[in-house]
Amino acid sequence: MITIQAADVSLQMVTKQFDILGLGAVAVDDVIFVNSYPPPDSKACVLNRQRRLGGMTSIALITATRLGASCAYAGVLGHDELSRFALRCLRDEKIDVSAARQTPHARPIHSNIVVDQQRGTRNIFFDVRKVVGARRDVPAALIAKSRVLLIDNMGVQGMIRAARLAHRAHVPVVADLESGHDPGCSELLRLTDHLILPQEFVMAFTRKKSALDALKAVAADSHEVVVMTCGAEGCWYMERGMKAPRHQKAFKVNAADTTGCGDVFHGAYAFGLARNLSLEERIRLASAAAALKAQEGGGIEAIPSLGKVRKLMNHELDDKTD
Repeated sequence: MITIQAADVSLQMVTKQFDILGLGAVAVDDVIFVNSYPPPDSKACVLNRQRRLGGMTSIALITATRLGASCAYAGVLGHDELSRFALRCLRDEKIDVSAARQTPHARPIHSNIVVDQQRGTRNIFFDVRKVVGARRDVPAALIAKSRVLLIDNMGVQGMIRAARLAHRAHVPVVADLESGHDPGCSELLRLTDHLILPQEFVMAFTRKKSALDALKAVAADSHEVVVMTCGAEGCWYMERGMKAPRHQKAFKVNAADTTGCGDVFHGAYAFGLARNLSLEERIRLASAAAALKAQEGGGIEAIPSLGKVRKLMNHELDDKTD
């Protein structure tokens, strides 16, 4: 049961301190590269080894920061090596972590990833023990001083409380949800103004046979905007009042690694929302940023700057006018 005191948020005009506030998933990925994934009870030589920052919220906030936004993280991490690594990476990206809470019994998601370079595939072994996600006591004033609240399904009860506070402060909520089966997911969906989901989620959640029918069913739940991402097929989106979905083609790139592209899309969209871009501009910006991440592959170093995103968008416009 979540309660919010009436005095938690003043609806008076407040000075915005951050463009985007994120509360949820932070991950540390230990990646090893092998020539080919070995069969059971055998060995494989490790060609390379990397430690990377991952997680829906982390990557989205880093993306928005690279594009020029001011961002803050206010989730829960620990005092362990993984948490220290994650916080150091966020600080290095100029993300404010002063509102993050550290407790002895929390830590980020920890994944061990084996990349098969010959087949271009990967196997992910993830550990979510001790993962808390969103704080249940994020200051209402911090939410009110942000232009956009970014949530996911890591720490659902804390996310619901934060989303309710955001609504009271007239702060738009952007959501990145990976599962529709978590307790409280329906409430999170209801509280989300800008809902960005992969096609697989939308179809499984609505049980519709047609992807567009599934999108229409979700959009009917009074969200401001619903976006359904479809990988190389681009995305479909609907804004409140639209009679039919609109399509955004994917930008043409040679994809090296699509890991984290959805998180980059969310971060770029949230940036566009904080900058008051039109819906079409937000969608194009997010699509271009995700395409560049796919093209470059790798970890957070592959997340593009605003200059690179604009260059790709302008290049596409030039091609259309030739």
